[in-house]
Amino acid sequence: MSRFSQAISEGDGISVIPVLDGDVGALAALAEEAGAEAIMVRSGDVERARERSALPIVARDGDPRAVSDAGADAMVVEYEGATGHEVLETLFALARELDLDCAVDVRDEEELEDVLERVDPDIVLISERGLDEDEEHLERTLDLLADVPAGKLVVSEAQVVSREQVLALERAGVDAILVNGLARDPNFAAALEELVRGPEARR
Repeated sequence: MSRFSQAISEGDGISVIPVLDGDVGALAALAEEAGAEAIMVRSGDVERARERSALPIVARDGDPRAVSDAGADAMVVEYEGATGHEVLETLFALARELDLDCAVDVRDEEELEDVLERVDPDIVLISERGLDEDEEHLERTLDLLADVPAGKLVVSEAQVVSREQVLALERAGVDAILVNGLARDPNFAAALEELVRGPEARR
């Protein structure tokens, strides 16, 4: 089990994982202080984040060997970009060889079914990016949860803005949540801590 899997499976409740951009090094250090159990960065920012934080790092895309060498513990692959012949299988085989968690972000039942059949990952990432006009926030995650086999870790990438939403996902059985947009908040550390610990964190 990699450090990332261990962090989200053994942590106290649901894990809140901020998606960082901009001054990744400074934000990584702040995220650790605020109680995050992992962070996500673009593949090219892994090394900068590792210099400032000991938290497990998830890389968005990139080459498994390169992100592992830079210090990442896990990576996410977009399903739409890895549907070619044996691309998923090749990426997962290499990731496992490097002891790197690898999750594919899926957006509907067909994508989830294909991923489970082809590579059977230990971690399932349900993406709420690019929602249709008739889709509500968290709806996709809650709908697909029932199709995820027991025993797998579930990560949701959703537009979460309140502790109540975080707790709703925890009650539904989600193990971790990737939070987009938080890195642009001028009060990043306080906003993250509130998602992690609740309103009392600001008192």
